[in-house]
Amino acid sequence: MEKKDILAYSIEELKDFLVTIGEKTFRAKQIHEWLHKKLADDFDEMSNISKSLKEILKENFYIENLEIIKVMTSKIDKTQKFLFKLRDGNVIESVLMRYKHGNSVCISTQVGCRMGCRFCASTLDGLVRNLSSAEMLKEIYCIQKYSGERVSNIVLMGSGEPMDNFDNVINFVNMITSENSLHISQRNITISTCGLVENMNRFADLQPQVTLALSLHASDDETRRELMPIARKYSIAEVLEACQYYFDKTGRRITFEYSLVAGINDNLDEAKKLVNLVKNMNCHVNLIPVNPIKERDYKKSSLENIEAFKRHLEKNGINVTVRREMGSDIQGACGQLRKSYIDNET
Repeated sequence: MEKKDILAYSIEELKDFLVTIGEKTFRAKQIHEWLHKKLADDFDEMSNISKSLKEILKENFYIENLEIIKVMTSKIDKTQKFLFKLRDGNVIESVLMRYKHGNSVCISTQVGCRMGCRFCASTLDGLVRNLSSAEMLKEIYCIQKYSGERVSNIVLMGSGEPMDNFDNVINFVNMITSENSLHISQRNITISTCGLVENMNRFADLQPQVTLALSLHASDDETRRELMPIARKYSIAEVLEACQYYFDKTGRRITFEYSLVAGINDNLDEAKKLVNLVKNMNCHVNLIPVNPIKERDYKKSSLENIEAFKRHLEKNGINVTVRREMGSDIQGACGQLRKSYIDNET
């Protein structure tokens, strides 16, 4: 019999299983607490579960776990980048960022990515597969156990396109925010998307309270198509309409991610066009100095251009920040560490 992933089971599903083996149903909450609050990696850690029940659990289930291959710690800001090996041998990466307001973890949602954004290392080898909700949970659990510090904020902005792994991402959000797990507030979760309109609308219909971040990166369709192949399918007008629909359904302010690439989208004309695009929306613009990757020839904008771009948005009433660069000395760009590991292994 093939063993099943017990992390994917709700308390009610565990109760159903326990009934089939003649066990008391109150054990379900105990088991679930060991997995999702005490973050157990092994059934033998469950000290208030009988030996006979633990043996039955071992026969029927496994606990999803990630092997830490490498941890890189920034000398600049103590950001830590984790390279994990999955059960099937694939590797993913996650990042722990420490802020005054708490610890934020940026997780991957897929092994690789098929979106093809030109400035992103995650997509260079394409999509291998989706991550399960349990694998996403374990990114958080492993980092919290390793650091010994509580994770208070989660960003789904690592390798992969969350809206391309819709069902598993929704299940992950439901589980990580449950009072029976780490109980992280939905308002402390940000989900990034490059603009898969149909799934953005499906997500809005669920009326979540997470922050939706659109990877915009350009203020006209021609430039966006150059940077992001997904723009060939969805125009800026279509993705902005989906963003507005999300705001109307949830009341949550939209974040627009805008990577500044020297000579491509970082001049004052682009800033003016961006103002015209978003000035009537309840939004926040997050300017991101692009992290250069060796496989592309895109360069980071100058400090002068970044500041001028920001000033123009502020002058026109747009809420804007420049993302603080985290872990720039430890292959901080999304997908870089995974890519270098794969290249060295092959």
